[in-house]
Amino acid sequence: MNLSAQVGQAGYGIVPGIVGESETRSLLWDLDGSGLPRSRAGIRHLMSHPAVSRIAHSENVLATVKGILGERAIPFRATLFDKSPASNWLVMWHQDTALPLLGKKESEGWGPWSVKDGVTYAHAPAKALEKVLAVRLHLDDSNLRNGPLRILPGTHNAGVLTDDEIHELSGKIQAVECPVPLGGAILMCPLIVHASSKSTSDDPRRVLHIEYASEKEILPGMTLAIA
Repeated sequence: MNLSAQVGQAGYGIVPGIVGESETRSLLWDLDGSGLPRSRAGIRHLMSHPAVSRIAHSENVLATVKGILGERAIPFRATLFDKSPASNWLVMWHQDTALPLLGKKESEGWGPWSVKDGVTYAHAPAKALEKVLAVRLHLDDSNLRNGPLRILPGTHNAGVLTDDEIHELSGKIQAVECPVPLGGAILMCPLIVHASSKSTSDDPRRVLHIEYASEKEILPGMTLAIA
């Protein structure tokens, strides 16, 4: 099964070595020296950072994404997740449903709305989220001890779910843990139900989460912001 078919069926796929080790180390160096404000979990709104933009538009990564989303695919948001012994957390089962937009426009299926660091966000309907793909680029080796991503395969086909529906599915579907070596990536649909455990290791687990859309105007009249 090719990668596009796998992502369509299971909601995710793993690509080892999508970025070289030297590029990965260089990106970490640039981010560590950026002086950007960090939350406990990492750094948000990184798409304008030159090193991040360079990785997001790199030939291998972009070609892989275009093979799934189509030739007009563009990156629009990037977030660094930095899990370590000093900053450790548990993420419960959830879907990623909020998208950054150029402005607020009341429309059926969109909302609630919020503003984060000056960027307008709305929870989006399934028909918009189906046009989005996340690339979780691993800047360290992710293993079973340092809080890897856990996924409920196939749940991306169920649409936007309530908390109760997510809880019910988590008891019915066998979770898959997704360790990934440095430079590898998990490609995932935002609607797939996913979680991660706390790390029980001293090994860091830094992930650059880059989101792509099949086009910037995700639905008529709803244009994504670059974040």
